[in-house]
Amino acid sequence: MSSPSLQQPSFLLANLKADATSKPLIQRCQDLLKIIDEYPAKELHLIFPWLVENVFGSLDGVISGWNLRLLHSRSNEFNLVLDFLSPSGPMMKLVYKLQAEEYKYEVPVHYLPGPVKACIQEGVLPDCPLFHNKLQFPLPGVLTLNVALNPFEFFMFNLAYCLIAPRNCLQPQLCSSTDSAYFVLVDLYLKYFLPVEGSVPASPFTDSRGSVAAPSPRASSVSFAGYGVHSPSLLKHHIFHQPSVNADPAAQEIWRSETLLQMFVEIWLHHYSLDLYQKLQSPQVKLALLQYRLSMSSMPCQPLAPPGSGTLHTYQEPFNPSEEHVLVVRLLVKHLHAFSSSLKPEPPPSPAHSPPHTSPLEEFKRVVVQRFVQQKLYLFLQHCFGHWPLDASFRAVLETWLSYIQPWRYTGEKPNAQPDQNRTVPDKWEPFVHENLLLYTKLFQGFLNRATRTDLVNAKNALMVFRAAKVLAQPNLADMIQRGEQLFLEPEHVLPHRQPRGYLTPGQGGSYLSPRQRMVTDTAFKVKSHVYSLEGQDCQYKQMFGSEVRGVVMRLIQIIAQARHTAKRISDQSSEAAASGSFLSWFGLASSDLSNAFPGAEPEDSGEYLKKTHEFLDRALENLCHIFKLNQNQLAQLVANLGAAQDDGRANQLPDCVQGETGPVLTDLGRRQIINGLRRFEVQYQGDPELQPIRSYESALLVRLLYRASSLLNNRLQAQMGALCSRSDFLGRLGRRYLTDPDSCVRLRRSPMSQRALERRQQPRLSLRPLASYRTLLLLLLFYALGALLSLGPLCSTALLLTGALLYGVLMTLCAEKLKTQ
Repeated sequence: MSSPSLQQPSFLLANLKADATSKPLIQRCQDLLKIIDEYPAKELHLIFPWLVENVFGSLDGVISGWNLRLLHSRSNEFNLVLDFLSPSGPMMKLVYKLQAEEYKYEVPVHYLPGPVKACIQEGVLPDCPLFHNKLQFPLPGVLTLNVALNPFEFFMFNLAYCLIAPRNCLQPQLCSSTDSAYFVLVDLYLKYFLPVEGSVPASPFTDSRGSVAAPSPRASSVSFAGYGVHSPSLLKHHIFHQPSVNADPAAQEIWRSETLLQMFVEIWLHHYSLDLYQKLQSPQVKLALLQYRLSMSSMPCQPLAPPGSGTLHTYQEPFNPSEEHVLVVRLLVKHLHAFSSSLKPEPPPSPAHSPPHTSPLEEFKRVVVQRFVQQKLYLFLQHCFGHWPLDASFRAVLETWLSYIQPWRYTGEKPNAQPDQNRTVPDKWEPFVHENLLLYTKLFQGFLNRATRTDLVNAKNALMVFRAAKVLAQPNLADMIQRGEQLFLEPEHVLPHRQPRGYLTPGQGGSYLSPRQRMVTDTAFKVKSHVYSLEGQDCQYKQMFGSEVRGVVMRLIQIIAQARHTAKRISDQSSEAAASGSFLSWFGLASSDLSNAFPGAEPEDSGEYLKKTHEFLDRALENLCHIFKLNQNQLAQLVANLGAAQDDGRANQLPDCVQGETGPVLTDLGRRQIINGLRRFEVQYQGDPELQPIRSYESALLVRLLYRASSLLNNRLQAQMGALCSRSDFLGRLGRRYLTDPDSCVRLRRSPMSQRALERRQQPRLSLRPLASYRTLLLLLLFYALGALLSLGPLCSTALLLTGALLYGVLMTLCAEKLKTQ
């Protein structure tokens, strides 16, 4: 690189773009380090947007950048990338250098979260203060609205958006998502800007103007507002007429921490479906929107609106979070619990002095979870519970939920010597349980709805049921939840919409930097405010310990009992099959009918895996009984009766189905019976038995030769064999014994086979394929060897063999006839 005095900014950017395709990453990072140190902010300003895009990828997903989500610790570039992008690395030094000059960088509005984008397109103040006072009007003829972000906000926006941006080049990950450079980088930023111990480090860059400038000031009335749904007070001002006042200097101490958290929460969690978005529109919001539209319609010149705007009902955002997305959200939740739990205890007030001053960072810790995360995480998890596939990948969503509802796990305190199941939840966490009641009760009901539709014979699904039951069965937790429900159901003395202005719930705005909100002694009012802010004034609350949910729990217990019985039966069958397998199986002495195997069986559905299933379901039953205080004796009797009923009815009962034109058609009840292992078809090979795949115990050459011979005989003698088997006398019964398989006909009737295929399988035919088995060949060889020892020729041995086979058939036919008469 040439010296700064000889090179123009345009040449600098052009050289960097050329180097991006020709130089290795290590050389590019070294060049960038020199450029950031040597060049002034005026020239670095022009390369900053390109550099951010080159690192994190473009917002539309066309440019993949450094592929941080695919870069794992085994890569040689892993440590190099982390050093360059770390919170105290060269990239952040560039950010601080530009921040001091107050540069702005534009982001199109259509990349913002759906609810924020919908509000901006309507001209209504969005509920997120991060985007206040940042709207940039488009130039004449341009329809794209932009928001102007300062360098720190722009960098954090791209860092957060990298997780959800579409990437066509992403391949299925062979390593864990938690081992990627992106996951580790997010963890570094959380620990740096939201420290559990100490304070946020000061900016490493200063210039002649002093320390790094804070972001543009916000109105004091909107600081930290809107971390619920929509604030009625905020919506009185639309985004085109916002006041501008000097911000509180105390707020600037942690503005970077605030910005980072707001970006992460907004970009990762602020997404939901159209019906939910319309549900969250309170009457106050709709009234403010109507007033704004009336005021705008009377203006001679209205601001330019982008296409598709004009109604909030046009908002529709497809939202399908990935497993990687959920794992990063869980990382955020766990760190915020640790950050919030590190709040220092307040010293007792002294009567001679004013209350002690609390630093902004401590105030931030006090409200960070409730004010910033609670509502959006609730909506995020509710969406995942309702839309995630019914497979084992749901474990990431489940663990995120369980992490949020157990903040006591992240306090940094050493656990007691008691085992987990006997560890009591400290009483100091009861206010947290009450103020997050819906995240315990409503989401548990959503989990019940999933669990009753999941195949619990699979050990991974059984583990999820066990995990949820184990967490909620912790001593004191169920009682805390029940007391919270009782508080919510108490008669209302003060309606939430008539509450005094001195108390603002998280869903109604308020700033943690403003004077301390007055203490509300009515605990029931806090619970009601929480529920109404998340579910609306007209919510129909369903009690977790009410009769309706208890009925769902009893149904889940029955499904668990059925799954336990099915898992035990499959495990026993697997053990018997393994025990019967021996050296003689090489000769075909073991079961050769592949269709007798359990349908859908996989390696993970047998052996030790099924033992784990049984263990998980046993412990889940115990925990559910503890949570809902169920009678152990009645439950044991229910499970025993259910298992006995399954044993009695399994042999004669098919899944519930109706007979269609092409065969049996399953009903919804029949599908549930199959999923839960209650009943099953005896699925068998439905094609020509002579054309089954050649087994390892058969001679491929003999199978093909004997098939041609039997096909020739069946084609020529089909009429004669049919006439013989249709006779009702002894010869007809004897012919049917040799040319048909009566037992297979019974099995086929219990198989989902069409009537036409069933009739085709029952036609008389000669099968020579058993002669291709190595076992049969070995027995014939031994028989002829024995005949040779007895001085019998091959013809005599063959005649003796055929005579014996005929006598055996006659004897068996006579015995079967005698058994029928008795």
